[in-house]
Amino acid sequence: MYVLVAIGAGGLCTSAARLDGASRRGYRGGVKVGLFITCLTDTFAPRVGEAVVRVLRHFGCRVEFPAGQTCCGQPAYNSGFHAEAAAVGRRMLDVFEPYEQVVTPSASCAAMVKLHLPHLLHDDPRAAALARKTHEFMLFLRDVLRVDLREHLRIDEPFSYHYPCHARGLFSAAELEAALSAGGAGLRPPERADLCCGFGGMFGVEFAQVSEAMARDKLEQLMGSGANLVICNEGGCGMQISGAAHRRGLALRFKHLAECLAESLGLMEPA
Repeated sequence: MYVLVAIGAGGLCTSAARLDGASRRGYRGGVKVGLFITCLTDTFAPRVGEAVVRVLRHFGCRVEFPAGQTCCGQPAYNSGFHAEAAAVGRRMLDVFEPYEQVVTPSASCAAMVKLHLPHLLHDDPRAAALARKTHEFMLFLRDVLRVDLREHLRIDEPFSYHYPCHARGLFSAAELEAALSAGGAGLRPPERADLCCGFGGMFGVEFAQVSEAMARDKLEQLMGSGANLVICNEGGCGMQISGAAHRRGLALRFKHLAECLAESLGLMEPA
């Protein structure tokens, strides 16, 4: 809880300078997008944020990284600290008010903003406005920019995917699989796409043994697909599954759709 308060006061910084500089040089016109990087992506997967910026710029967006952004309040909200979550949420309203659209690489943070902030901040009409203009990355490409991934996404190896639980209020596992199938014939869906990885925010801390057992079940599903590459569009889930894979010495690699698309378009070197 105290960590959340500190984040709320100070802002995100790990990838902010790099992204902000990259997002403002030489681009005019197009929809004005505020990149909501999220705490975990900013800290543990900054390459994902860079990939999102590069891809959105490629498709004509004018992307900016508001350095004053902090947490969306999801950890506090899920832990029952609704007053604290509301305080952080109000900062979101201030920071992203100038933007036509807000895009995030995280389905769970998108769900927090779209599904929960309007209820949490029901006295502020800006919460509903922010919910309407906030989009998970894949959905923004599909529903707002009308990008056909079949024309752009190329994944030249067998790959599987993880469907994050928090995405259920935004898109289905079938929708995710349909989008990723654009990457080529190498898609190897897990037998149970709806299986939770066991992260669940504070659940993974308070019920560590259960969380670890769930991660093992998820790994068995992914390894059973026969693919070594896993597309995971959620920072917390990616940390949970990749950590479990590392502890077991498994050769699984994890990437976000934004990274795969940026590599396919020649915007980033393959990692």
